[in-house]
Amino acid sequence: MSSVPIEWGKAAIGAAMLNGESSDMKRRAIYVGGIGHQSPIPNAARIGNVVASGLIRGPDPVTHAFPASLQAQCANMFANLRRTIEESGGSVDDIIKVTFWMGSLVREPINDEWIKMFPDAASRPARQVMEVAMEPGVLVQCDFLAVTA
Repeated sequence: MSSVPIEWGKAAIGAAMLNGESSDMKRRAIYVGGIGHQSPIPNAARIGNVVASGLIRGPDPVTHAFPASLQAQCANMFANLRRTIEESGGSVDDIIKVTFWMGSLVREPINDEWIKMFPDAASRPARQVMEVAMEPGVLVQCDFLAVTA
């Protein structure tokens, strides 16, 4: 058990909130139609103006199957990233960090979609790409952290 009072944790989260207007510190689950998880977890969660996503992948929006190509999975994943932040009440301009995981480290398809979503080099979010073992059929996945206006 922590000896730090709960109020200190709330103060730290409050300090991270840039607009300082929200006193609602309750977590709110964000569910995005059509791209929900099979496990009982939301696509993202929000406390105040801070949004953190779960894993975002790139299945086909109609069949829900994973395309064979990395390019197609990246395009779908970025579309799902946009849908998730917008369903959370924000925009891609609010994203401050994106982490990508890939079965094979091939950055070009991510870079292509990255530049489309974040064309201004002076205001792109931080990012990290890691090579890890992936579930069958999944070639790439990501999550993000955002601070909404």
